Parts: sequence; C-alpha cells; structure tokens
Amino acid sequence: RLQWENIKSRRDMKYRIFGKLDWKPSALGFGCMRLPVTDNQPSGANIDEVLSIEMIRHAIDKGVNYIDTAYPYHQGKSEIVTGKALRDGYRERIKIATKLPVWLVNEPADFDRLLGEQLDRLSTDHIDFYLLHALTRKRWEDNVLKHDLLNKAQAAIKDGRIHYLGFSFHDSYEVFEEIIKAYDWTFCQIQYNYMDINNQAGTRGLKLAAGRGIGVVVMEPLMGGNLANPPEAVRIAMGEAADNYTPADLALKWIWNQPEVSLVLSGMSTMEQVVENLLSADESAANSFDVAEQNAIDALRNSFSSRIAVPCTNCKYCLPCPHGVEIPVNFEFFNHAFLYDDLAGAKFRYSVYLTQSQRSDKCIACGECEEKC
Repeated sequence: RLQWENIKSRRDMKYRIFGKLDWKPSALGFGCMRLPVTDNQPSGANIDEVLSIEMIRHAIDKGVNYIDTAYPYHQGKSEIVTGKALRDGYRERIKIATKLPVWLVNEPADFDRLLGEQLDRLSTDHIDFYLLHALTRKRWEDNVLKHDLLNKAQAAIKDGRIHYLGFSFHDSYEVFEEIIKAYDWTFCQIQYNYMDINNQAGTRGLKLAAGRGIGVVVMEPLMGGNLANPPEAVRIAMGEAADNYTPADLALKWIWNQPEVSLVLSGMSTMEQVVENLLSADESAANSFDVAEQNAIDALRNSFSSRIAVPCTNCKYCLPCPHGVEIPVNFEFFNHAFLYDDLAGAKFRYSVYLTQSQRSDKCIACGECEEKC
C-alpha cells in the first residue's frame, strides 16, 4: 500500500466533461454498492463503517468528487454510512448521487416520502444528482409515467431538494432512446464495458446521450469484477499488454479512452482497490489508446466470446414466445455463467431481471422458436 501511495503522490486526479453542465467530474467516482462488510455477506447490511468511511474520505482527499449510492444498497444502510463519511467538511467537497427506487412508487406522494427519507439518511438538505433507478420499459411506463414522477422531480428541483435529474438504465437500446428523448435530462448512468458494447444502451446509447449534451456515468466497468479476474485462458489473450497492465487497468483505460464518458463508477470493497483505481484514474485520458492496446481489448473480447454456450444474436425473431418466455435474455444469462465462470452472477441476473413468467422453466418445448431461429 505504501508503494502505491508513493506512486500516487506524484500524480493528480484527472477531470472530465459532464455533458452541458459547467462542472468537471473526477474520472473516477466512488460507488457505495459494495462497501466492506463485517461478515461474509457482500452488499449485506453489516457494513464495516470505520473502514468504509476511511476509504471514501481517502478517495475524496485524492480528488474524487462524485459519490454514488442508492436507496436499496446494502439493504438500506449504504446511504446512512455514506452520510456519515461526508461529515467533517467532506460533504462540501463532493457531489452526491443517489437513486429513487421507482418500483416502490405506488402513488405520486411516494416520491416525496422516499426523497425525504433519503435526505435524512444522508444527513443533507439536497441531493446533487438524483436518478430514477434501474429504468426498464415496464418501470418507465408503470411507475415513472403513471405517477407523473418527472413533474414531481421538477418540483423538487424548483424547491432545491435535488439539483439535477438523471436515470440509470437496464433494458434495450430502443427503450434507452425513447427515454432519452422524453425529457431534458442532465445525465444518465449506463452499464458499459468492452464486453457490453452491444448490450443494453451500448456504444450507440453512449454516443446518443453525449451527442445531446447529456453527461454519461458508466457503471459496471469491470462487470462486477469478472473483467478484473478473467479465466486464465482469457488472460493469455492480453498478449504483450499483460506486461504493462492488469486486466482491470486495461478495461478501465478502454472506457476512459472514450471522450463521451463523463466518469466511471467503481464499487470498491477494500482500501487496496481504492488505491489501485485512483492510480488508474490518474493515468487516464481520452483518445489515448494505441494500436497495441486496442488489439489487446479485441483479443480479450474474442477470447471471452469464444466461450459462449448458445450463439444467440438477440435478433428476437423467436419472439413472442406463445408461453411468455423471454428467450434471448434467458440465453444471455445462461451464457454469462460460461463466459466468466460466474454461475452466481448468472443466477442473480436470472432472478432479478426476469419475472417468473419470463423464465426458462415456463418453456414446454413446443419447438416454435426453433423454426424461426
């Protein structure tokens, strides 16, 4: 750790552009979804408060100025611990982002109730960047539009409880485009990494948002750690780049290389991860990738892709399934387990992002999709 600190002391945090906003975010943002815990339950409620506060404050001392949390993180405890970390003058040095759990909004009044609870948890009188959390088409239509949440947010902006409105996203590009064009957003948050260029919002979504002057915050840059610790066969594909970068360094640098990216969020669980990610951020720059580095990324992507179990292209010709199965998404999560040796992550996605009626166990093997595929 001291060796990393000595290296870091000779560098400065890099700052980027946040859409049309006259404010420059640090290249690295601190995500408070994976804070250290005192038991063996990652993202559980038993946060190690002392270490978490030390990590968050260390990042701020080194130039991080964007702290991200959300209502459900760590079973509701993340906002509380984040608020404690921002005492003693740290709140004034950063912008804080948190998220409205739109799935808990059953009537318009829930917006004000939940926002009020979050302000109390964070011990602040305003949220700098407020997001509608994890939007999908269903949540956009059934919660945001149905309960007039955009106007509720506008009222909160007017009275100062929040300063800027954005959203985080988990659905197809088509849904992303629809939401982007529906409101004058300040920023958005998308899942993006070198394996997700065509998934969810993807590269098209990144460029669409940036082209409209919307700040783009990137989450899951290492895909929950899968890109930081690839299988050995994949790691070999890094070639000569392996001599200069760790897999995590290379993956992060690939994102920062893109000028459309405003900042990269990292959910850090150890002080070592904080120090290493700060070092990576300090060395980041847009349009800095050379041919060898891009070749290494291409080789890594191809090596991961070769592990796919079901070569589904997500063309959706198989849909609609007469029994309601969301076929391409089931294949996506099935493939995830093979690509990254991550069965637990695949099960998590399967349980969270598919309703019971959309899951593969509802298939009766009628064969209709096989003829279309």
